[in-house]
Amino acid sequence: MNLRNFVIWGVIVVVLIGLYSMMTGGGRTAGAAEVSYSQLLDKVNAGQVDKVVIRGAAVEVTDKAGKTFTTVTPANQEDLVKRLEAQGADIAVKPAGGFTFMGLLLNMLPILLLIGVWIFFMRQMQGGARGAMGFGKSKARLLTENKNRVTFEDVAGVDEAKEELQEVVDFLKDPQKFQRLGGKIPKGALLIGPPGTGKTLIARAVAGEAGVPFFTISGSDFVEMFVGVGASRVRDMFEQAKKNAPCIIFIDEIDAVGRHRGAGLGGGNDEREQTLNQLLVEMDGFEANEGIILIAATNRPDVLDPALLRPGRFDRQVVVPNPDINGRERILRVHMKNVPLAADVDVKVIARGTPGFSGADLANLVNEAALMAARKNRRMVTMRDFEDAKDKVMMGAERRSMVMTEDEKKLTAYHEGGHALVALNVPATDPVHKATIIPRGRALGMVMQLPERDKFSMSFEQMTSRLAILFGGRVAEELIFGKDKITSGASSDISQATKLARAMVTKWGFSDRLGAVEYGENQEEVFLGHSVARNQNVSEETAKIIDEEVRRLVEAGESEARRILTEKMEELHTLAKALLEYETLTGEEIVNALKGVPPKRDDAEAKRPSGPAVAVPISPRPSAEPA
Repeated sequence: MNLRNFVIWGVIVVVLIGLYSMMTGGGRTAGAAEVSYSQLLDKVNAGQVDKVVIRGAAVEVTDKAGKTFTTVTPANQEDLVKRLEAQGADIAVKPAGGFTFMGLLLNMLPILLLIGVWIFFMRQMQGGARGAMGFGKSKARLLTENKNRVTFEDVAGVDEAKEELQEVVDFLKDPQKFQRLGGKIPKGALLIGPPGTGKTLIARAVAGEAGVPFFTISGSDFVEMFVGVGASRVRDMFEQAKKNAPCIIFIDEIDAVGRHRGAGLGGGNDEREQTLNQLLVEMDGFEANEGIILIAATNRPDVLDPALLRPGRFDRQVVVPNPDINGRERILRVHMKNVPLAADVDVKVIARGTPGFSGADLANLVNEAALMAARKNRRMVTMRDFEDAKDKVMMGAERRSMVMTEDEKKLTAYHEGGHALVALNVPATDPVHKATIIPRGRALGMVMQLPERDKFSMSFEQMTSRLAILFGGRVAEELIFGKDKITSGASSDISQATKLARAMVTKWGFSDRLGAVEYGENQEEVFLGHSVARNQNVSEETAKIIDEEVRRLVEAGESEARRILTEKMEELHTLAKALLEYETLTGEEIVNALKGVPPKRDDAEAKRPSGPAVAVPISPRPSAEPA
């Protein structure tokens, strides 16, 4: 309790004591001496008593000299009263129960408790944005960036996004430069990109470069269970921003509050729409918000309301994609600044071997490599640590404690060998980079392929080759062990192949019977208000043809895998035997094994097989669909 509260409570207690004393008529006279009952009788007999006040057993006596004293008498006071009357003293009788501090506290305790509870709830209701009366207060946090300041030097791999936002920084530093030519700085910038690409980091870098206050809030912080709270928080946030202008407001995951209006059902949706409407007004309404720049981030721009994206609100939409090979190299160098690296670490090789990694993935990769080196009590992080870290990040941790029978190992070896062998013999596919029968994550084995460069599309030939590769494991099981011994290990392969074939037919127009027509409604915006339930926009006859075409593509891939493995049966046996012996083979070792050249392993590697693991998984989980 601070001094101010202590003083307030002290004053309340004193006032209550005074009121109680006034109501109870006070207590004993201040300064009154106490005498014995015998002394009182002597004074009465001597005629020295002028006035007597009797309160039960307590007697207050005033003598003729004006002195006051008190005493306690026996229960029977008749003799005393007769003596006083004989001397002509003034006798007054009042109710018993004089003042005691403990008695006061006990009598006032219920009232004090009620007053205390009332004060507590009032303070809770009015005390800040977390109180019951503070629901309408903004939850935006002000970051002044005095410590851990982020600048554009800390952001790598997104040069185009940095260029787009550099003008925002220049405006905050020198607004007259633009205003004297009649130019107006964009009121808002929307950062669009997949998770982990650095959208929040870029926004912090803008604030750090400009040196202005930076408000940050999540889109989900606006809407609560009470009506009007979201709109009130938007107003309060902009009021705070005006007091700190020029400044930046960053709204992360704005799709939580900025979805299409008229979407969904129920009162909660209406509350979200009120919040969005207030946000639209604050961004571009009658009242100008000069010096306030709004930056928002989302990975779902397709669900945002069109009014939010129009010029005057979010004038610029800055795409923050996954970095290319050069961007990955720069990002890795940023994260490796504080990591002691061995001489054999080649950042370019690591960047080339991590296609599709986001900035967050690369940061995690560097951290995992450092942790692995620390576990081995090394003073530096080596290239092997980065390779093992990529294995762990992309394929999952090794499960060497998992007990597998010899039959299961043999079946897994032929299954993964089938994948690898088909991948080596189909056109237009990525090189095989690793095959392993060591259980990792949820998979018993894995074949990985490494793209030689960043890819942005996939051809029909690449798709049909991938269908064949996906069926290489199942076909190998059937050819070696018989149809009755086929296992469920190919369930993920079948799922991936079916999805790929259906997309080829319904999205990308790779069916001569159906033509270049997209079938099937976009299922990404279900429950956005456009439809309450999913609509089937194809006829039964067309759906039948779609199923037939999907089955045709899948069966063609299976037939191609069967043809290759039947022709290469000896090579399949050779590869499976090598996997059983060494457990993990790199792409080069697979090629050499098929030529009869055994892999070269030192003692450490023989005990723990490993290799550079950078690729796209084949059997354990689906890879990204082509754009």
